[in-house]
Amino acid sequence: MNVKITCFLLLFTVHMSFSQQWDKNTMTETASQHLLPAINQLQAFLSIPNNAIYPDHVRQNVIWCEEAFQQRNFQTQVLETEGPPLLLAERRHKSAKKTVLFYLQIDGQPVDSSQWDQESPYQPVLKRQTTAGKWEIISWDALKDTRDREWRIFARSASDAKGPVVMFLNALDVIDKKGFKPDYNIKVIMDFEEELGSPHLPGAVKKYQDALKSDMLVILDGPRHISNQPTLTFGARGISTVTLTVFGPRVPQHSGHYGNYTPNPALRLSQLLASMKDAQGLVTIPGYYEGISLDAATKEILRAVPDDEDKIRKKIGIAEIDRVAPNYQESIQYPSLNIRGLQSGWIGDEVRTIIPGTATAEIDVRLVKESSGERLVGLIRDHIQKRGYHFVKGEPTEEERQQHSKLISFTYEHSYGAFRTDYDSEVGKWLYKAMLRAFGKDPIRIRTSGGSIPISPFVTTLGIPAVTVPTVNRDNNQHSPNENIRLGNFEEGIRTCLSILTEGF
Repeated sequence: MNVKITCFLLLFTVHMSFSQQWDKNTMTETASQHLLPAINQLQAFLSIPNNAIYPDHVRQNVIWCEEAFQQRNFQTQVLETEGPPLLLAERRHKSAKKTVLFYLQIDGQPVDSSQWDQESPYQPVLKRQTTAGKWEIISWDALKDTRDREWRIFARSASDAKGPVVMFLNALDVIDKKGFKPDYNIKVIMDFEEELGSPHLPGAVKKYQDALKSDMLVILDGPRHISNQPTLTFGARGISTVTLTVFGPRVPQHSGHYGNYTPNPALRLSQLLASMKDAQGLVTIPGYYEGISLDAATKEILRAVPDDEDKIRKKIGIAEIDRVAPNYQESIQYPSLNIRGLQSGWIGDEVRTIIPGTATAEIDVRLVKESSGERLVGLIRDHIQKRGYHFVKGEPTEEERQQHSKLISFTYEHSYGAFRTDYDSEVGKWLYKAMLRAFGKDPIRIRTSGGSIPISPFVTTLGIPAVTVPTVNRDNNQHSPNENIRLGNFEEGIRTCLSILTEGF
């Protein structure tokens, strides 16, 4: 027989065998069978507190992750930084054609236990929804007889992002049990201070770039599209933050004695903030949207995302949207300017008739690939200066108080930039094939997400493309009290990771 024909038949047979072993039905059944042990492991992991500001929390999670990956034949290395360390796990395979780096977030947002409907955010509980729409705790033993996909596990980091970690670990267990070896080397980088903005990550990526060297980056983080269908996200916005404090009288003054006489810093700050946007929500600072243009092809990509705008507005509880763009997907292709917090004087039971001494605003600026944090923060500063403000460092001096009528402090921080990967990149095509095989339908592809993740240091320093594979339910209350993960999403997350681990190059 012709050698070429023989080789073709051999490859075809191998491909057919592979497809039969890891087809949609097989992966669905396997993930379902593995759900209970995965839930048990998730319970244990969620029980470890993970606020990155506490060194003991970091230490406990590093130990757990180290042991988890070493048990799965990974070589691990603690990458020291000036803050919490990173953890790198690596497993090589003889037939490897590529090296894939996976990013996992381990830390979680701070908690206020008084706002949670359970004893502790770090004691995971299983809940089901009543006919009245309330979530009630049920026994873990209920899982022995029933595994309702709508039941949920409530705990800090259930979705953001310890759930995806355990999905990945259990998918590894499945392929190891079946003796399957991926045709690529696996590297896993674990971040223990993502919720603090990963301030030490850029320096660490530069320092350890040889150890992190890979062909592509896969990020297991974030919620799926609002429809809860399989999703791939090809970019994320970056973030910079600004803190403004406008100064008034040295100490708060009696509003009866000095009202109409002493300028109110809260009012001045309000006027200043209002001058940055118009009534339609558009930033009025010249040049803010410079360099961003959405051509017809890009708009077609954005329209392909099956958003239900009416449903989104209803879910959020708003009647109209800002007019930066005509729809949700287009709106997040532009940098934002958001007031995330305001503080001045006292309110509620502590309200008092005074002219406040200061007024403070916290601002976050979400960045897109075409805009830099440095430039946008500089434009904001210029805008403030043109309105007659004198910038001070810390508290103004007595001389500054007497010489300048408008005093403001201006501090800022650039956390990380935006990134975006083309749909037809190698990693994009590879993940698309994996998801199609796992679910039997095209995954929803999103050009960029509205949120920010600290990935740009990997993209820029290592020179590799990155794609996010979100798995959790969007209504998971991440960053808020009563964070949760839906069992159906947890099971499908294992299937998603299984499809990626078994997808060849």
